[in-house]
Amino acid sequence: MKFFSTCLAASALLVSAVQAADKYVFAHIVMGNTAAHNTTTWANDISLAKAAGIDAFVLNIGFGDANNEIQVANAFSAAETLGSTFKLFFSFDYLGGPRGAWPVTNSDADSVTGFINKYKGSAAYFRYSGNPMVSTFEGTGNVADWAPGGAIRSVTGALYFVPDWTSLGPSGAAAKSANFEGAFSWDMWPNGATNKTADSDKAWVSALGSSKSFMMGVSPWFFHSALPGEEWVWRGDDLWADRWQQVLAVNPTFVEIVTWNDYGEAHYIGPLPPTSEIPTNSPQYVNNMPHDSWRDFLPYYIAAYKGTPLTPTRDQMQYWYRLSPSAGGSPCNVNGNAVSQGQTTVDPNTVMEDGVFFSAILTADATVTVQIGTAAAVSFAGKKGINHWSMPFGGRTGETTFSVVRSGSVVKSGKGAAIGSGSTLSSGCVNYNAWVGSF
Repeated sequence: MKFFSTCLAASALLVSAVQAADKYVFAHIVMGNTAAHNTTTWANDISLAKAAGIDAFVLNIGFGDANNEIQVANAFSAAETLGSTFKLFFSFDYLGGPRGAWPVTNSDADSVTGFINKYKGSAAYFRYSGNPMVSTFEGTGNVADWAPGGAIRSVTGALYFVPDWTSLGPSGAAAKSANFEGAFSWDMWPNGATNKTADSDKAWVSALGSSKSFMMGVSPWFFHSALPGEEWVWRGDDLWADRWQQVLAVNPTFVEIVTWNDYGEAHYIGPLPPTSEIPTNSPQYVNNMPHDSWRDFLPYYIAAYKGTPLTPTRDQMQYWYRLSPSAGGSPCNVNGNAVSQGQTTVDPNTVMEDGVFFSAILTADATVTVQIGTAAAVSFAGKKGINHWSMPFGGRTGETTFSVVRSGSVVKSGKGAAIGSGSTLSSGCVNYNAWVGSF
């Protein structure tokens, strides 16, 4: 396994500005995981997301989901009460709903046009180029529904439609471009024991051309543990830091963070919920595994993407890792890659690296040290700005300590959850989820 050290200096992320025109960052919300929410919970989620620099939640709704009516209403009520500066818009999930693909209209208003028309007039509904923005999760069997003047738009009026039709591929989706204003690619994780590059994103930008916008997906992790269905991992590891570098290289119109609350796939950046909102089989992997700290650097990443870079005013670190090595337990039916995604499965322990992954925002050049247990601390040379590194477990166990050192003195430090030699779960299964911390 290859571990590396990469420094993203101020010139890369905090000074070099991309063009700032009309760029937005969204976070994907799985409405099926919000059953225990009320307006207070929604207000807290909105406040946390807004503080991180996120502009809107993308409300992913599946046809026939019992949460849709009440939780969509709660979300809009909370956003409106908070002043509607934080926005919401719909993503119609054509694969995940209990009643299948979304209908254009329906007698009980549980339909594409029903939801759009009910909420498009809200001050909290996100608009782009003056029109309500709408997305999807797949729906390639319903492409014609979205045609200009077609079944949906003839009822809702003008829309800014940015679907995820990733299964068609860049050229296949581009062939349907008369039916959309932009496209969203769900291809944001690597295949097998490799690291994700921006090649697929650049292929989408090229296929779409200058007349259509591109929404790029950014995700920190992937471990699908929800049942029924396959259990699998795609490599996370350095992904959170890598993808924000790639955002600057691709320079898309929109970025969608996947996700705020998909606990069954372990890429949540929102707060831990009650167990009732976590899918079947996933609580053992999610409980006591916070991801909130992944939000800490978002104001810097987002500002750089929008062309208004921030100057760091305090030293910060964020760090993430699994709590035991892959060999410390049983995979328990988890594969690397997924047959359902058209992939050849591999050993998950070759996909996930046994290491600590950490980033630092530094106000000036400094040494960053990482210590696992009582083993000797390992030093990394950091530059002013955002830095990222990784370090293998190397057989070391115990509590982790992360420090920023200047002139031989510790300026700031924080401790992380202990790394053990074996599984932390009573089932003996390897927990492929990440524990995330920061200071």
